Parts: sequence; C-alpha cells; structure tokens
Amino acid sequence: MPENRSDIAGTVVPAEVFTAPGADPHTGFAALRAAGPVHRIDYPAGARAFVVVDYDHVERAFNDPRLSKRLDHAPDWFREKAVSSSPVLASNMLLADPPEHTRLRRLVGRAFLPRRLERLRPRIQRFTDELIDAFPASGKIDLISAFAFPLPLMVICDFLGVPYEDWPQFQKWGHVLSQSPAQDDADLQERRTVNDEVVAYLAKTIATRRGDLREDLTSDLVRAADEDGMFTDEELISTIVFLIIAGHKTTANLIGNGTAALLTHPEQLRRLRDDPVLVTSAVEEFLRYEGSVDRGTFRVAAEDLELGGMHIPKGSFVHLSVAAADRDPSAFAEPDRFDITRSPNRHLAFGHGAHFCAGAPLARLEGQVAFSTLLRRLPELELAVPVHELTWVADSSISRGLVTVPVRIRRALR
Repeated sequence: MPENRSDIAGTVVPAEVFTAPGADPHTGFAALRAAGPVHRIDYPAGARAFVVVDYDHVERAFNDPRLSKRLDHAPDWFREKAVSSSPVLASNMLLADPPEHTRLRRLVGRAFLPRRLERLRPRIQRFTDELIDAFPASGKIDLISAFAFPLPLMVICDFLGVPYEDWPQFQKWGHVLSQSPAQDDADLQERRTVNDEVVAYLAKTIATRRGDLREDLTSDLVRAADEDGMFTDEELISTIVFLIIAGHKTTANLIGNGTAALLTHPEQLRRLRDDPVLVTSAVEEFLRYEGSVDRGTFRVAAEDLELGGMHIPKGSFVHLSVAAADRDPSAFAEPDRFDITRSPNRHLAFGHGAHFCAGAPLARLEGQVAFSTLLRRLPELELAVPVHELTWVADSSISRGLVTVPVRIRRALR
C-alpha cells in the first residue's frame, strides 16, 4: 500500500488490504486516513467498491440507512452467487434492514439477556478449566488449537444444546460459510455443499426439539417461532447458523490476538497479573488494538450518495474498516499504544447502532473468564517463537486472527 498522501490520492486500494493484510495493516491505514476518509478499493475484484477508514465516518456509516444490508441492492452477479452458494445465510438478520431486521433480531435477542448469560458463567469457567487441565505441566502448545478455538465452540454447543462431539463440523461450517460469496466456482461449490449439510443437520435438530423441548437455546428459539408464529423454519435455521459462526470464530480471535498482544507487551502483562480486576478493560483494549474483525459485514449503497467527500453510486459495495477506525488518533489518544487501562475506549469491534453485535455480552464474558483463568493458572506463560514468526489468517472473511499462537508453559497451577 502507498505510504504518503501524494501517492495515495486518486489511487484504487488493492484487494490485498483485506485478503492479505499481514502483521501490520495499521501503517497503511494511517496513510489512507491522512489522504481522506473514503477511498475506492478493488474488492470484490473488479467491482465498484469503497472503503471507509476514519472513526467518524465509519461510526456514522454504521447508522446510515442509505447503506443497505439487503442483497436486493447488490449487483446481480453478487446476489446470485450469494444466494446460490448459501441460501441458508440469506435469511438471517445480517442481510436485512428494518423493519425485517428488527423482527429477526428479536429472535436472537432472547439468547443474550444478562441474567441468562450470568447463568452461563459457571459453565464457561468449567470449560476453561477443563481445557487448561489438559495442558502439559510444562512445554510448548499452540494456544489456538488447544484453547482459543475449543473454548467458544464448547460454549456455543452447550448454549444451543447440540453435541460437542460435532464441533469439527461446526468449525468447518463456520470457516466455509463465513467466506465471501465473491470466490471462484470451486469455492462456491464447497460453500453450497456445506450449506446443504448444515441445513440437513439443523432441520433434524429442530424437528427433534419440537418433540422434546429442553432448557437450551435451540428449544427457546423453537418455542419463540412456534408460539409467536413470527419466524419460519428457514429463518430459525439461518439464525442458528449465524450463532454458530459468530459464536466461535471471533471469540477465538479475541483470545488469540489478545494473548499475543499481552505476551509482546510485558509491562501490560505484569500489570494485569498484579491487578486481575483490570481484565474487563483489558478485553476492550484487545478488541480495539488487534480486533477480532477487520471490517463491518456486507453493506451496499441503496442509492447514489456522498460519503466523506466521495461520490458513491447506487449498487456500490461500502466496506467499513473497523481496524482502521480503531487506530484513528482523532478518536483515541496514542492509538498505536497498547494500554489495558484505556478509558474511554469506544472501539467499534462490535459495530454500532441497530446492527451492533447481539452476541457482544457473551464474547466479553468468555474473554474475561478465559484471560483471568489463563493468567492465574499459567503464571509464567510466554511466546515460544519470535513475534515476527506469528502468521495472520488471510482469507475472504471479515475476521482477523492468528493461524497459531505457540506458547511455552513453564509452570501450570492445578
């Protein structure tokens, strides 16, 4: 990416800013911000698209009704690919505007009431301890595969009332379905295959629950649909798929990214060990500093509009760069400084406005339990490789995380 204002003005940002951002996308985003808040970008490749890179315009764009979430406003080719490759995802609230979004969000909102989440805390703690119990007393492990991914999968399986033994399927489904529909034919065919697998699995699960309602989220969603008559089975399945995808991938990134940030900032790690109460603000800083998502979910201009001085024609993709906004010096003092006590910390990792992430309370709770327990039970945890050897995931989803986080355990408390 060009690094000075004169080089950037009028250029089209390459797709690699999203698909292969590397370890430091922040320097490039800073250069883009200096040149203006909105830029053309070649993503999806060859499409008419723009990226918003400053905090003020990203925050406002999250609430701009001219930026639609409906596939109906997307170019025909993209809509056809999205619907044909994964029709199940076309019925959830991420692809809806009010009032449809309001209706569908009501179904998800029942899952994340504070009193319900507090009842989850002991189970999250138990899952966390069970995973750490399986760590070696000393030696090297990959924290992503041994902890960061299994924990949120255990939680979401328990939450939904589906067998944890099926987690490899959920992980595969989540990875494939979270990719962009703007892919080649082979990837789209895999997306359709996974779509059909997950629909068959969840249709069977819903049918079973109708004859045997339990104390789990799937049963609650079935009750809501059947008693209120407000939701179709297709919408139920789409909502559950959405919860599976959103319920584990971004939380796994939170744990992996946050651990790497702590272990490369020893003074902050020491401060959190000395004062565990700081875990609440620390989790917010993990989300800001190296967030779990790179950008907001799908948005397209429903009409011609002006944004940040840029004319955006109807039908254009508009990407809201959360990673760029959360390092904007106009919103955060010394934004490139990692500070677990940062306050205020109005990051945009969970979005903003009507589409603010419904699962944010659960992600925060899992992060607080995970980090508190890791630091208490692993008092001498350290990175097992130089920081430059850490590899960031490069794919077409909106998430941002590490492939692995190799750590060395010197001592584990039981």
